[in-house]
Amino acid sequence: MSYDLIVIGTGPGGYVCAIRAAQLGMKVAVVERRATHGGTCLNVGCIPSKALLHASELFEEAGHSFAKMGIGVGKPKLDLKTMLGFKDEAVDGNVKGVDFLFKKNKIESFFGTGRIVSAGKVEVKGNDGKTQTLETKNIVIATGSDVARLKGIEIDEKRIVSSTGALSLDKVPEKMLVIGAGVIGLELGSVWRRLGSQVTVVEFLDRILPGIDSEVGRQSQRLLEKQGMIFKLGAKVTGVDASGKKLKARIEPAKGGVAETIEADVVLVSIGRVPYTEGLGLKESGVALDERGRVTVDDHFRTNVKGVYAIGDAIRGLMLAHKAEDEGVAAAEIIAGQAGHVNYDVIPNVVYTYPEIASVGKSEDELKAAGVAFNAGKFPFTANGRAKANQQTEGFVKILADAKTDRVLGVHIVCSDAGNMIAEAAIAMEFGASSEDIARTCHAHPTLPEAVKEAAMAVDKRAIHM
Repeated sequence: MSYDLIVIGTGPGGYVCAIRAAQLGMKVAVVERRATHGGTCLNVGCIPSKALLHASELFEEAGHSFAKMGIGVGKPKLDLKTMLGFKDEAVDGNVKGVDFLFKKNKIESFFGTGRIVSAGKVEVKGNDGKTQTLETKNIVIATGSDVARLKGIEIDEKRIVSSTGALSLDKVPEKMLVIGAGVIGLELGSVWRRLGSQVTVVEFLDRILPGIDSEVGRQSQRLLEKQGMIFKLGAKVTGVDASGKKLKARIEPAKGGVAETIEADVVLVSIGRVPYTEGLGLKESGVALDERGRVTVDDHFRTNVKGVYAIGDAIRGLMLAHKAEDEGVAAAEIIAGQAGHVNYDVIPNVVYTYPEIASVGKSEDELKAAGVAFNAGKFPFTANGRAKANQQTEGFVKILADAKTDRVLGVHIVCSDAGNMIAEAAIAMEFGASSEDIARTCHAHPTLPEAVKEAAMAVDKRAIHM
């Protein structure tokens, strides 16, 4: 069996790469170790978590906000089994969608563990133990990432869980301890807090959401605390005793000091993710890795082995599904002899808590560290007509623009619909817009995106409604 391209892994990066390559006329095959396509994102990541975030938000809204709007429904009753079924339906629909797209584009699927034997050869070991070798002109490694482990804390996916287990708990824990105040910990912690759990988040650093704008992080933490989440920052979990009915986590100050013990029914380990490259035969085939175990590639996604490429979580950069998708398209186009490209300065990042937190481009911290002079414009949703009408006034929009050219360098949004609203900012930045370009663009009224326009006007200190 000979192909123009074999893609190992069918998460967002892999399946998009395969489809784009097929569109460009290549004969394509994919290798997937799961029983279904879609990778972590569709099976146990982005899609199921968003389904539970949506359902839990509606559950909380029904219990706390409906009455204020004159909607009498009584106290909502949680049917967790049905809610988890709702989540599973979302997964099923999406993975079947990938199956359909593969058939539509005449892409052949091989289920099993893929291993690069050498340039141009991929061995596939099926779940039945049988192996077959496929020949190809090009290989794309799109194997994604795996959960990062904490030494001495064993994940059993029942009481001590990763993000995978946290999506399938059979009951709402009375107390949940979340290790890590990153995106995954805050999103899944907020799901179970809405459903009735007391959630405590322990973070080694002195802030939540490392890497995002520090002001955005501080404001978001205050909003999450107002909702009932408890944060212990500058602290580390050094062990979890699982011998009793309750889990007992030992927590110490990151800089040293007196330890304390916190009891929990469930501990969620969410300290990040690591590239999944085990068993790929990279060492044997000569593919170079960096010091963090990521596949080393050049600006065209090429490894040091001719005909072998890599994208997504397996290489450097943000571990985001949409970043992997763009890289998948670019890699396919480069293999086809075209000029594929990814603009890493305009990769949106979204945290799907409530309110949502979204950003694109540089933060204030990054601009200050780089010595870049900038002007900032900020507009709160307390001054936005639609937000006030919807009683969704938490958050703000902040736009950072170059002090000399006025070109937009970064946009940060905290609000109920930030994940959708950040697209406007990304498009503006992709076209090199100035804050004045956004300020002079007519926005529909009454809408939440009017706050983006007002923040752009605020860069020049001429916001109307503030």
